[in-house]
Amino acid sequence: MSEPLLDRLVQEELARRSGSRNLRVRRCLGALDSSHIQLDGRQYVNFASNNYLGLTHHPRVIAAAEAALRTCGGGAGASPLITGYTAHHAAAESAIAAWKGTEAAILLPSGYQAAHAAIGALGAVASFHQPGVRFLCDKLCHASFLDAVAASGSPIRIFPHNGLDKLARLLADAPPDQLQVVLTESIFSMDGDAADLAGLAELKRRHAFVLLLDEAHASGIYGANGAGYAAECGLASAVDISIVTLSKAIGVAGGVVCGSRAFCDGIVNWGRAYIYSTSIPPAIAVAAAASIQVMADEPHRQHRLRLLARQVRSRLGEAGLRLPPGDSPIIPIILGSEAAALTAAQLLQELGLLVLAIRPPTVPRGASRLRVTLSCDHTDEEIGRLVDAIIALGANKQGVPEDSSGTP
Repeated sequence: MSEPLLDRLVQEELARRSGSRNLRVRRCLGALDSSHIQLDGRQYVNFASNNYLGLTHHPRVIAAAEAALRTCGGGAGASPLITGYTAHHAAAESAIAAWKGTEAAILLPSGYQAAHAAIGALGAVASFHQPGVRFLCDKLCHASFLDAVAASGSPIRIFPHNGLDKLARLLADAPPDQLQVVLTESIFSMDGDAADLAGLAELKRRHAFVLLLDEAHASGIYGANGAGYAAECGLASAVDISIVTLSKAIGVAGGVVCGSRAFCDGIVNWGRAYIYSTSIPPAIAVAAAASIQVMADEPHRQHRLRLLARQVRSRLGEAGLRLPPGDSPIIPIILGSEAAALTAAQLLQELGLLVLAIRPPTVPRGASRLRVTLSCDHTDEEIGRLVDAIIALGANKQGVPEDSSGTP
């Protein structure tokens, strides 16, 4: 019997990707604690996780989830507009809104779906009025933003990374009645640098637009109680809508849209990713609220993470590596080719350090890298081993290419 056409086509493309050293495969890992994993019977220090504050294994977070599991069960059982919205979801949304300083918040099963719900609702509401909406997106925005705009069918323009001059020209040329929505991340997921929020706030004083900010990699790390990079900069009032993922510093799973009460009500009515998805389990909502309280009660986690990020960046800089500015715990080590990144990752793994190689299509060709992510639970000794090993690799010193991309 001949091979089915679909399988043959898929196999051909997988072989092509494998030949270019860009094939993606999964590995079964076992979490030992917040910063160590087990793979094939060996323990590794995990420098590839977004578990920045170590809250996945915090006793208070686990206890809160366990208690809710006993009373609420393992799942929500339905979408939020059927029977899947509980008092636990409502309480978590209120806690998150208070934490972010917004009127309201909406929980979703993932950050990807949160982006789709927010952008879909914006597109739907604007479609009721002429001439609708246009999205203006930083070149390094996450793929969830790009995919959501494409799904909405709305026009989009891409401006260079932090290229506010180009953005200003796009805003100045916009039709007077067309809703303009600017999409950007506060801390970019692949390069670990920051958006020019001060510049964006200044632009808002000259042009009317909605600012939708992805705070996935900033929430928990920046600002009082981890409220985010906009809060740290004193510019939260310039942000109209923010996206938070619960799967990074917060340590659980899910996504959140934070904004005005009116806009969150709009998501309930027009955010298809919200309307047609089963709610996150109540136990996860309870755990997320517990994590936010831990951030407030244990600020040393945030402080240590920022300290480690500065120390690692300083030592690598002294060794001649050029890194993006800032002090985020995302540290890219640009190596150029896919082969170089894979070889470096393998060498580090042989030393007991798990650092993943990031290759196209996650980043452009020529920008393959090691993406180091830090946790406050990493020990000083582990940090020292990591830095010494990276320096010993003899990574090139060309820095981050201008066209490097943050989209997976």
